[in-house]
Amino acid sequence: MDKLNHKEYDFSTKLSQRSVIERLRAYLQWQRGADGGIPSYGPVSVNLDLTSACNFACPHCVDSGIINTGEQLDLKTVCDTVDTLRSQGLLSVILIGGGEPTLYRDFEAVVAHVKSRGIQLGIVTNGSRLSRIAAIVDSLEPEDWVRISIDAGTEETFAASHLPKTSITLARLLREAEGLKKRNPLITLGFSFVIVWEGITVSGRPLRRNIDEMDLGARLAADHGFDYISFKPCLIRQQDTQKESLLDQADVGAEHRIREAIEEKLARARNAVGGRIRVLTSVNLRALLAGQLAELKHQPGRCHMQFFNTVVTPGGIFHCPAFRGVAKAKLAGPAGYAGKETYRKTQRTLAQSILSFNAGRECSVVACFYHHANWWIENFIHSERRPEDIEPAEDDNFFL
Repeated sequence: MDKLNHKEYDFSTKLSQRSVIERLRAYLQWQRGADGGIPSYGPVSVNLDLTSACNFACPHCVDSGIINTGEQLDLKTVCDTVDTLRSQGLLSVILIGGGEPTLYRDFEAVVAHVKSRGIQLGIVTNGSRLSRIAAIVDSLEPEDWVRISIDAGTEETFAASHLPKTSITLARLLREAEGLKKRNPLITLGFSFVIVWEGITVSGRPLRRNIDEMDLGARLAADHGFDYISFKPCLIRQQDTQKESLLDQADVGAEHRIREAIEEKLARARNAVGGRIRVLTSVNLRALLAGQLAELKHQPGRCHMQFFNTVVTPGGIFHCPAFRGVAKAKLAGPAGYAGKETYRKTQRTLAQSILSFNAGRECSVVACFYHHANWWIENFIHSERRPEDIEPAEDDNFFL
């Protein structure tokens, strides 16, 4: 296979990297009915939610139902989890989701432990406590990254979009972010922008529109040392099913108008930076713009990616980021990877989940990031191709 073309989202190529490919081959053989149980390999990548605490109250937060519950992982569980999974082939950890990772008391100790095990590290933060990331930024390496959820081009929209419970301002956040990059130019620094257009509501309340600030956000990113700005469409978690959805209630006319507006603003954003930084678009945004959302929501019966990526949270271990906190996606309690015996038990539950969780039904409204990789695996399983004939890709990054 070729080297990764889209490092953030080319998951099928990531699974074919030299350090991962034997795991992929073993999984394909298992799915084809080879003797034995689920392969002994653990996940390639985990999302690690250290705490449920958050000092923002973002109205568009898809995890609003599981934040500020008072739960957090204890440091020993985190370290034991990392060690157990590393022994089973863990290659990357993303500190993300639920709460804000820099609010975790032992944040620096977690980063030090992960990096001491030779694991790639990504950090997703709201930017309110970048001083804690500054304290560890020297330990980060070229494949490590920090992505800040900003979603705005002006102070007013930043405040309205995040409702921070601290004195943080957009200007201060950008200064501190620029300082991180100057201190360690090796890291990749990302500006995350969730696009909100007219008519999106949560619990009957309209969200702050920011679509007109896409070019402003891009210019701010370029001016303050970011390597890229990443645009994503706003997702809403359905209250009845607790599933993430995108444009699930929009009619064809509304979807067309939204698509045209985003395309126009995206072109302005690219013009605003003039090639100084990368302008990235998420899998689901590209599908929206191509009029292919229905295709992206059509999942195979089995979610294969849960073998390669899971989510560790204070509320338990879940098989998918989009189902974080949802009972039917729970594999184990929060310490389910914290020792060899608990790991084996969790893997047995994972095997049952892979075989019984009907992604075609359960994920029918989810515009899944893993859609293409899941179908690639599904089609391979039912083809005549041999797993040993998959051409390996050179190792690059292992974030899933």
